[in-house]
Amino acid sequence: MIKVMLADDEDLVRSGLRMILSSAGDIEVVAECDDGLLVADLARQHRPHVVLLDVRMRSADGLVALRRLRTLPEPPRVAMLTTFDVDEYVSEALRLGASGFLLKDTEPEQLVKAVRDLSRGGAVLDPGVAARVLAAVADGERAAEPARRLLTSLSEREREVLTLIGQGMSNAEIGGALHLSEATVKGYVSSVLGKIGAVNRVQAALVAYRGGLIA
Repeated sequence: MIKVMLADDEDLVRSGLRMILSSAGDIEVVAECDDGLLVADLARQHRPHVVLLDVRMRSADGLVALRRLRTLPEPPRVAMLTTFDVDEYVSEALRLGASGFLLKDTEPEQLVKAVRDLSRGGAVLDPGVAARVLAAVADGERAAEPARRLLTSLSEREREVLTLIGQGMSNAEIGGALHLSEATVKGYVSSVLGKIGAVNRVQAALVAYRGGLIA
């Protein structure tokens, strides 16, 4: 079973997420929290594989909670929950190692898929928020020189893959778009992450944005 913790200060949001995730046979919501200061302690107690963490919470925001989660001996994968109003916290969340960003009204099947991907070590970037997330962290540097230099190490095919990562596509979706097998795409993704020094797909998407691959 994939153990999930929900951290959001809105009861209705947590209730909706719990209902969706509990309907999946392989996912169990093991803890819920409405206070940013309590997130790490509950995670230490319940040891979830995945934490869905609201960017803004009472007592302490999601960044404080994320910092504390990252200090645990076996930190869970963390996806930040946000709205279309992506804010200034996004850049710091990326730096701290957030594994993705999800809209609070993500479609049920996409939410379940995202949790499964996170539990397997993947990263998720909801297509509905991808452009706003990347724009929020670009700090006005539309095509930053460091990102451009990183892109020069990529082959043409790897640049295509990185562009689609930046658009929030999964490996299967990238394979469909480029007429490649999912296994082949996985190899390209690993190569791209290694060459540009990205920890996960979200950081890779940021390089794509700053390097000018995404309009």
